[in-house]
Amino acid sequence: MEAIGRHRGMRMFVAAFGAVLLLLSPVAVVRAGEPVPFLAYAARIAGDDARTRLVIEFDREPAFSIHYVANPVRVIVDLPETSFGLKPESLQPRGLFDAIRYGGMGAGASRLVLSANGPTEVTHAEVKPVEDGKGFRLVLDAERIGQDRFDKLLAEQQWTGTVPSAKTDRPAAAPPPKAGVFVVAIDAGHGGIDTGAIGGVTKTEEKHVTLAFAKELVERLNHEPGIEAFLTRERDEFLSLPQRVQIARQRGSNLFISVHADTLRQKEIRGATVYTISDKASDHLAADLAARENLSDEIAGIPLESEPAEVADILIDLTRRETQAFSVNLARSVISSFEGQIKLINNPHRHAGFRVLQAPDVPSVLLELGFLSNKEDEKQLLDAEWRKKVSTLLADAVQRYRNSAVANGG
Repeated sequence: MEAIGRHRGMRMFVAAFGAVLLLLSPVAVVRAGEPVPFLAYAARIAGDDARTRLVIEFDREPAFSIHYVANPVRVIVDLPETSFGLKPESLQPRGLFDAIRYGGMGAGASRLVLSANGPTEVTHAEVKPVEDGKGFRLVLDAERIGQDRFDKLLAEQQWTGTVPSAKTDRPAAAPPPKAGVFVVAIDAGHGGIDTGAIGGVTKTEEKHVTLAFAKELVERLNHEPGIEAFLTRERDEFLSLPQRVQIARQRGSNLFISVHADTLRQKEIRGATVYTISDKASDHLAADLAARENLSDEIAGIPLESEPAEVADILIDLTRRETQAFSVNLARSVISSFEGQIKLINNPHRHAGFRVLQAPDVPSVLLELGFLSNKEDEKQLLDAEWRKKVSTLLADAVQRYRNSAVANGG
C-alpha cells in the first residue's frame, strides 16, 4: 500500500518532466490526407574509397536535403514519402559507404542513411530527368575529406535530425485519467527505415512481425474488462525511442509493453524473454541486446545528442527508485502466464539499460517473443494461431497485474 501510494505521488512529481521529454523527440505525425508516395524504382552505386557516386531513379521529381551526423559519420538524405521498390543488391555498400539504409520516417517523409567509413562530403547533388522522359534521377557524388572540413560542415548546418513537423492526432499533454480504466501502451518495435532483425529462413523483417503481434495483442486486451490498449505505431513508420516513451506518457498509460523478435549468432537459442530496465545488465545476452536496440535512432540517422545525457540519467534514476519494482512484478506475471504454455529462454526474466523502457512513471517491459535466427521460433512468429495464443496468455498476465494493482490502491 505504501509503495503504491508513493508511486502515485511520484507520477505527479515527474509530470513536470513531461515538457522536457516532449522536447527530446520528433513529433509523431499523422498524415492529413493520403498522398501517393513517390516510387524509387532503380538504383546503382559505384566508386572507391576516395569518391563514390550513388544514383536513384524516381517516378516523379523529388525534393531532397542533405545533412551530416558524426560518431559515426553518416550522410543523411531526406526525401518525401517514398516507396522503395529497389532490388537489395542495387544499393550494396561500397566505396566510401559501409552501410546503406532507406525507409519511411513518418510525417510523410522518407530517409536514406549512408554510413561512411570516414569524413565524407556530398560535393555534387542534383535531380534531372531520365533520358526516356519517364522519371527523374537523383545523383549524389561523395568525396573523402579531412576531419577539419567535416567538422566545419557539422558546425555550419542548420539541422536537428528531426522529421518535419505537422499536425498530429496524438495529444500534446496527458489527458485526465478515465475512472476505472487501466491504459496499456503496446509498442511494436522498429518500423519504417529501421527494419530490425531479419528472419533466417523467410527473410521477414522484424518490424512486420512485431506490428502483426502488437495488433493482435491490442485487440485481445481491449476485450478485457477495465482495460484500454493502444498501439504506439499503427503502420510501418519510424518512431524514435524517446518518442515511443512520450506517446505512452501522453496517453496516461499504466503499462508499457515493447514487442520485439531479435536474432542471435547462436541459432540454437530460442524462446521468449521478458526484460526490465537496469543500469547494469543481468548478463552478456541482455547487454548485447540492449546495445543493439538502443541503436535504433542511430540507424535512422538521428543524432544521439538529441537526448541530453544528464536528462537520460535522471530518468533512469527515477525509474530505478519508483517504477522498476512494478515493472518486475509485471515481468513475473508474464513469465508465470507463459510457463508450460510457450517456450521460454533459460532465465527468462533479464534486465539491461533499454532506452525504450525509460518512462519515469510507467511500469515497462520489453518482450522478446522469440528469435528470428532460430527456424522453429521464426515459424511460430509467423503463425497467426501462435500469435493469438501468446496474446491471450499475455492479456491474462496484464489482467492479473491490473487486479493486483487495483486491490492495493494503484
